[in-house]
Amino acid sequence: MEILALAFLGLLQGLTEFLPVSSSGHLVLFGNLFKIEETLFVSIILHIATLLSVVIVFRKEIWNIVRHPFSREGLNLIIATIPTCLIALTVLPIAKLSFEGKFLAISFLISAVLLFFAEKKKNQCPFSGKQISSREALFMGIAQGLAIFPGISRSGATISAGLFAGVDKKESTRFSFVMSLPIILLSLFMEIFEIAQTNVSIAVSPIGLMLAFILAFIVGILSIKLMVKLTTSSSLKYFSIYLVLIAIVSFIVL
Repeated sequence: MEILALAFLGLLQGLTEFLPVSSSGHLVLFGNLFKIEETLFVSIILHIATLLSVVIVFRKEIWNIVRHPFSREGLNLIIATIPTCLIALTVLPIAKLSFEGKFLAISFLISAVLLFFAEKKKNQCPFSGKQISSREALFMGIAQGLAIFPGISRSGATISAGLFAGVDKKESTRFSFVMSLPIILLSLFMEIFEIAQTNVSIAVSPIGLMLAFILAFIVGILSIKLMVKLTTSSSLKYFSIYLVLIAIVSFIVL
């Protein structure tokens, strides 16, 4: 039963990580429903899977940053990552409590409000094709730091921040995916360090976790391509409506 539950969480992670609906929030909600005790650990592992999805889809952009770390794109990535780390470290103790399901409904509603107003702003930001500036990268980095709470969508918050700053939706979406790479890596290192320090044993099915990882990776690639297409054809208000509904569900069941 645990293997099936983990497989479902893998599918869920791959599908929701790149849609602006908070994959962490969904993992906490369904992890609690399925009685998965190591929700935070499972979340980290599945985020690694979707991290690899980003690497595959945006391999050219990433390789260009690796080759030219002090290019404008590389510097923007650094500028976005610094406030994310500072904010995340500051609120981490509270954020860890939220992985038990606390504040989840409120966080979903915050994401819904962000997307609702970002959709209104989107119409004022026609596609320009210009590269993101340092100021805009900083603004998106701050939003990414606040999205440490499950239920506050990382992609939703960063894309919304880009739109509020005047960046067009397509470029906001692209940079949102790329800027997730260093943060997911840092989260992984912190989780491994914490587990090593506390000597805590992880009671999760290895087979189920492996299956969940593979599913999250494959579905993640498909979701990225879907989200990139949706940036030009879909309204964020539909995601906002969905988040209100899932917030109600979270409030009832948790």
